[in-house]
Amino acid sequence: MKSSGGIKIIIVGVILAAIVVVYFYYTANKVDEIREENVQSTQVQTVLLRDLDKNYPPSPKEVVKYFNEITKCFYNEKYTDAELNELAVKIQGLYDNELIANKSQEDYLKDLKSDIAEMKMNDRSISSYQVSASTDVEFFTQDGDSCARLYCTYGIRQGTEILQSSVVFILRQDEAKHWKILGWAEDD
Repeated sequence: MKSSGGIKIIIVGVILAAIVVVYFYYTANKVDEIREENVQSTQVQTVLLRDLDKNYPPSPKEVVKYFNEITKCFYNEKYTDAELNELAVKIQGLYDNELIANKSQEDYLKDLKSDIAEMKMNDRSISSYQVSASTDVEFFTQDGDSCARLYCTYGIRQGTEILQSSVVFILRQDEAKHWKILGWAEDD
């Protein structure tokens, strides 16, 4: 009788050990799944977490770099409709009031969604961008406003091919001394 009690204790111990192993295996896999989900949305979430009221980019180059981070999210990342709207508001925070006044919010979102759909339909994405060095930023005054001109070269992936595109950005300082994007165009 004593040996059957010892066997019962061993069996219960083995069952408890198996339960503990299964529990740790399950929780470890669940943590990995959560990490994978977070990695997929990290770029969009990182861009959206920046508070432009407290942490506005300090130079024209940094404004264009942040503009490009948001733009890469538009064309390269997955996001919800709500996140797309948040990204649109975030990028407009970098725009000069004169640029924003050119379109209603409704038209802006409509055109943005159309551009994104066209890029995806043509299997295009932004693979890289290179903003002018800080020493290459051209500062000038126009109509009494401080302005800056700088260039950005984009690598656009279309299928297996990389196309190059060069864009010139014009920025203007606002009343708070923040550099705001007044416009951009492809550089010929």
